[in-house]
Amino acid sequence: MKTVAAFERNFSHGIAFTGAALRHPPSIPMMKNFFALTGVLALAFALTPLAQVHAAGKPNIIFILADDLGYAEIGANGADHYKTPHIDALAQSGVRFTHCYTAPLCGPSRALILTGRYGFRTGAVTQDGSGEMARTGAKAEIMVPTVLKQAGYTSAMIGKWGQILPAGDAKEWGFDHVMSFHGSGIYWNRSAAGALLEKYQLKGNKDGEGGVRAKPGAYSIDDRKLELSDSEYMPDLLHADAVSFVNAQQDKPFFLYYSMSHVHSQILPTPDSAPPDPSADAATRYQHMLRDNISYMDKLVGKLVAELDRLKLRDNTVIFFMGDNGTAKANAERATIGGRRMVGQKGSMEEGGGHVPFIVSWPGVTPTGRVNENLTDAADLLPTFAEIAGAPLPEQRVLDGKSLLPQIKGGKESARTWVFTQLGAHWHVREAGWKLDEAGQLYDMKNAPFEEIAVPASSIDAAAVAARQRLSGVLAELNPGAGFRGEGDGRGDKSGKGKPDAPPPTPNTELAERAAKFDKLDEAKTGKLTREFFTTHQSDAEAAGKRFDKYDTNKDGLLSREEFITRGGEEAGGEVVPVKPQGLPLQSLRTTELFIIKDDFSQG
Repeated sequence: MKTVAAFERNFSHGIAFTGAALRHPPSIPMMKNFFALTGVLALAFALTPLAQVHAAGKPNIIFILADDLGYAEIGANGADHYKTPHIDALAQSGVRFTHCYTAPLCGPSRALILTGRYGFRTGAVTQDGSGEMARTGAKAEIMVPTVLKQAGYTSAMIGKWGQILPAGDAKEWGFDHVMSFHGSGIYWNRSAAGALLEKYQLKGNKDGEGGVRAKPGAYSIDDRKLELSDSEYMPDLLHADAVSFVNAQQDKPFFLYYSMSHVHSQILPTPDSAPPDPSADAATRYQHMLRDNISYMDKLVGKLVAELDRLKLRDNTVIFFMGDNGTAKANAERATIGGRRMVGQKGSMEEGGGHVPFIVSWPGVTPTGRVNENLTDAADLLPTFAEIAGAPLPEQRVLDGKSLLPQIKGGKESARTWVFTQLGAHWHVREAGWKLDEAGQLYDMKNAPFEEIAVPASSIDAAAVAARQRLSGVLAELNPGAGFRGEGDGRGDKSGKGKPDAPPPTPNTELAERAAKFDKLDEAKTGKLTREFFTTHQSDAEAAGKRFDKYDTNKDGLLSREEFITRGGEEAGGEVVPVKPQGLPLQSLRTTELFIIKDDFSQG
């Protein structure tokens, strides 16, 4: 880098000298000095490696996405059961973000990362919906490689792509080089996987042929269709292809999307796993295998960094490391920090579903060992990559992300105060201390990520009332209910396919709308409205008075927030439906149970 800086400085001086010579003819001695200088510059240029010349320009960007690796499964975050020294070293050399959130399932998460847009805009609110995003036409989505190509970047997608594949392969979405496999969690071919299950006495997949999950074996590199041999380990092949790409592109800027197979199920022995322990029970054997897989993933990250060092590219390469969603359910009990389990897991709308590890390391740019506690949204990645590359952002569309570059450089202020998460028919908006979901349920997040405390709708706690009002405003502005919506948990339904022209309001949306309306009326933030205030703030005072008398069930002359939301708990022609706050058993609700009236909410 010093050589390049000196070269650029001397070169600029030489240009300035040439310009002056043209305006004022130099003396013979000056001409001799000029030719001597240009000779030295030519020699310096010839001796400067092309990689170092490129290093003075645009930085390379490597985005490593681990599969099903939760926040509590890397050492830098305080994991109790796993050691990840190479990933920890990245954190020590850069910025570790402690509050990064994404969609809690692999397909919606990857679509969010690559487009910078929330699922209700793209359709990627379910697993199936992720493969149905528009790639062509007026409403086509635009992904990271297309954005960076405008700034001269060559891009590669190496690893998992299956969830987006129905909407087009990675090359069709703008990547120049692609290596991909079918499905998720591919390690060995079927023959080798079956033999390892038997050798290590591991529980097989109940739906898989011979206990082997998915259809391991087939993969492709660009247009070549290949098959894993019995001795080949897919993560090693992915690493080799990543190294090959970096070597081939070392003289020009590149973007590498390294979508790892680790540590999605089916968890199998790695090439480094010790021989099976005959004295260990089935649970212990599985735990050893999971630990081995996390360690091998970490080892591959370290080997890639070492290759960048060997090529002298590390100083001009920014590395992002992230998990695509929370810990898988089978591994969630051991995903602990300080002996405490995170609440929720992959596929859930609780903290453990979308709270993921996120690290950025860029030598000479990121401060070393920085811990950033600001909220980070997976939608932030696309605008961050674009700003680093100097690429213009897509136009004529809403981008939900905010560039993280100022924080990557050491800034402490964030451009966002909340993050949004959606999966299937469920969504929520979260700020530092509170979370509000589509059902209007507010959560106190002071004990997160280990506990989420449901706040009763009738609460008059000033902080809770203010938080409810803020977050209701955010949801009202986003209006996710008017976009693509899924059903259930979002794992496999087709309901994300089409966006209704005019979606009817759902009970959950209605509850949130009434909650927001009360909060707007409650200017004094007391949690109650007087009859006089209520009637004078409605278009028809007489009709408003009748509604007030009906809603005021305890006849205290005041309308509470819960009475307003539930319309007093009954309405002619309306069906009272209990709403269970997300994550709580119905029998435990008591004071937190809410009700929705299924009728026309157009008034008061």
